[in-house]
Amino acid sequence: MVHLDIKPLSLNNAYRGRRFTTKELAKFHADVAKLLPRDLILPATDHGKLAVRYVFAVSSKNSDGDNLIKVFQDALAERYGFNDKRIYDWHVTKVDVPRGKEYIEFEIGPYQEISTAPDLQRSERSANIKQRSKATK
Repeated sequence: MVHLDIKPLSLNNAYRGRRFTTKELAKFHADVAKLLPRDLILPATDHGKLAVRYVFAVSSKNSDGDNLIKVFQDALAERYGFNDKRIYDWHVTKVDVPRGKEYIEFEIGPYQEISTAPDLQRSERSANIKQRSKATK
């Protein structure tokens, strides 16, 4: 996993209204571009589906995790020259840290489609849960 010592920027601080980016966003993109590894190679072709894992360590418990995703993801896409519409799978974690210790970690790799075949274990678990709930009534 790639670790970046940078405070995540929320979507609320990145844009004013619908059309105008902020100076904070431009600085964040520039700072992220400097910190990102130059040798990162994206999997598959230019059209391959991707999966990402993000860890956002924030000092404010009020930080809205999904607001952090788009700003950072756009910075990644800009730096590595891919369209973020290729991302089909997101795994996101938010971690509380003291002020001044904020960071972002990420992994990016090929998307693995999950089989839609019936899952016997899931069916068995569901049946067990139903049986237990009937027993407790």
